[in-house]
Amino acid sequence: MQAETSITVLLQQFARGDKDALDTLVPLLYPELRRLARGYMRKEDHGHTLQATAVVHEAYARLVKQQVPDFRGRAHFMAVAAQIMRQILIDHARVRHAGKRGGGALKVPHDATDIAVEQPPAVLAVDDALKRLSKNDSLKAKLIELRFFGGLTADESAEVLNIPVVTVRRQLRVAQAWLQRELAGS
Repeated sequence: MQAETSITVLLQQFARGDKDALDTLVPLLYPELRRLARGYMRKEDHGHTLQATAVVHEAYARLVKQQVPDFRGRAHFMAVAAQIMRQILIDHARVRHAGKRGGGALKVPHDATDIAVEQPPAVLAVDDALKRLSKNDSLKAKLIELRFFGGLTADESAEVLNIPVVTVRRQLRVAQAWLQRELAGS
């Protein structure tokens, strides 16, 4: 509980413009951020070139650049960090996938028998599915992002979104089923 209070105080100091507070905060949260990044990396292809440490460091760099951070507590900070890490991986996957498809190289027509259908990386498929879900139900999309990309519990997600825990659990079950169906169909 005392560590939670310390983190909240540091987040408030950072929100007031004290960049040194973030330098103190990150070592406190680094193990959790690294666990999050490793969780992301486990879902990636084995040939993935980005490392968990690089994801955490890039997320830190993006957090520092925020003009007016407004973190309400540890759970909210972790939700924002998870969103940033997800975006880093999506950006990286898009660049890698574009390179595999030839990027800006000259397109050469293939004989129809030579065409192989290449599936996009899993992170892109999940991102596309979440974008579709957010158009219809932004709450469910946010809950999936917080739970699976942010590693937040139902209680933490309820705190971040300011909704009852029972609502989080019910909506998350529906969202998970929807996501599984979407990914199985693609």
